[in-house]
Amino acid sequence: MNYRVQPTAQVDAQAVVGAGTTVWELAQIREDARLGENCVVGRGAYIGPGVTLGDNCKLQNHALVYEPAVLGDGVFIGPAAVLTNDHHPRAVDPDGRLKRGGDWEPVAVRVGEGAAVGARAVCVAPVSIGRWALIAAGAVVTADVPDFALMMGVPARRAAWVGRAGVRLTAHPDRPGVWCCPRTGALYEERDGLLTECGAP
Repeated sequence: MNYRVQPTAQVDAQAVVGAGTTVWELAQIREDARLGENCVVGRGAYIGPGVTLGDNCKLQNHALVYEPAVLGDGVFIGPAAVLTNDHHPRAVDPDGRLKRGGDWEPVAVRVGEGAAVGARAVCVAPVSIGRWALIAAGAVVTADVPDFALMMGVPARRAAWVGRAGVRLTAHPDRPGVWCCPRTGALYEERDGLLTECGAP
């Protein structure tokens, strides 16, 4: 075994766990989940059946990632954040009978490369979060999120743009529509409400 699992964690025998990954106390990884290399699954976190994580992902304590979520490489899920999977949640059907596994259709939250979901945020499936986006703590995401967007509030709205470093971008003083990362100096171009990388200054 080339990964590390604490004694109180539960990793189903049908789950696939990548090399260098660490699963901390009381975490649960269900059947057919696939975790990439060098991931960290925090205490009490839950990863549902068939969930896919890329390489270098971090799920903080008590994060809940329900099937069939798909997380790209380098995704961060903060403490007690929730990725839901039922567009019309009900415990019972219209006749009052308890719903079972086959009585509803799971829908996915998809999180792009490098994106981060803050503490206690909720992503309401089905929804896609773009590459390197940042979801603020406590936000509730109910619509797709573009790449590099900083989303805040309930429901979440775009408050700013962020770069790969997670820092708010500032408007370039001489180039309209161009944004600059104050930490790395990388430049980004905004066009039609979307942001793309355009290189170093």
